[in-house]
Amino acid sequence: MTTTKRLPSPAMEEALLGCGIAALSGFVHGFAEHTATTRQLSEHTVRNYVNDLVPLVEYLDEQNVSDLNKVDRLFLRGYLAWLMTSGFTRSSVARKLSALKVFFRFLRQSGEIELDQTDLVTGPKKEKRLPAIASSFEIDRLLEEPNITTDSGIRDRALLEVLYGAGLRVSEANAMDLGGLDLGAREVRVVGKGSKPRVALFGEQSSWWLDKYLKDARPKFVSRRSDAAVWMNQSGGRLSTRSIQRIVKKYALAAGLDPDFHTHSLRHSFATHLLDGGADLRVVQDLLGHSSPATTQIYTHVSAEQARKVYLGAHPRANKKKSNDPT
Repeated sequence: MTTTKRLPSPAMEEALLGCGIAALSGFVHGFAEHTATTRQLSEHTVRNYVNDLVPLVEYLDEQNVSDLNKVDRLFLRGYLAWLMTSGFTRSSVARKLSALKVFFRFLRQSGEIELDQTDLVTGPKKEKRLPAIASSFEIDRLLEEPNITTDSGIRDRALLEVLYGAGLRVSEANAMDLGGLDLGAREVRVVGKGSKPRVALFGEQSSWWLDKYLKDARPKFVSRRSDAAVWMNQSGGRLSTRSIQRIVKKYALAAGLDPDFHTHSLRHSFATHLLDGGADLRVVQDLLGHSSPATTQIYTHVSAEQARKVYLGAHPRANKKKSNDPT
């Protein structure tokens, strides 16, 4: 079967024109054609590869290097340092290094270069981003957003209560079945990461709303094709993970929460509020279903960061500039 050759588009040609060294421009052009035809990558992906190689050309030109065989480990380390000082983020530098490795592998395999030391260089460590969380006041605001005069509003309120009250992953909420619920004991059997079953606990508020949903709203959603799913859509099917994510995002935006707040942020908030309330780290680890305490450790950093923000915002002398001593 013959493969239709897809040449770079005008937008990609424009990116190729950014290659100042004529010989390298030809190499990049050949690389673009190779990734588009042989590897059958999308035009968008190929264009991203090319764009990520443009800074390399700028650095080669700045260093007066035109022979790619002179791009050794020392040169590459200098290039990465140059990218960092030029204002690129760590994730952007890591992506450009990844494109560079693919590019040099192509050049080596096609016989254009003899030296390829890109595998001897590692990119910068990714920044540790603290998860988006909400204060207890913001959680209250979020929980009050659903219109509980409607069946879907009752379902959504119960769903939000359980996600936050039990610290569930979205996949765990999606897979909840009636047989795994024990409202009396306020617990639900779920399947976590790695298909590991666990029992998640939830509080009185979650139990009340869950009971109301099961009695008043869920029966309205049930159809002949319905199974034992706890969370149902209006067509009588199991509420999908994507639908759960959309529900949380909709109410989070309506409540004025952080734009980055999503379904997992409820789980982050659950863990952080437990630690803020004095819960032991090991207990929080068990409640989250983490196999290692190291995974739970991030929430201690979140709590510390929250404490710092509260302190700086509330203490009368936290941000007060020092005045000159009287003489």
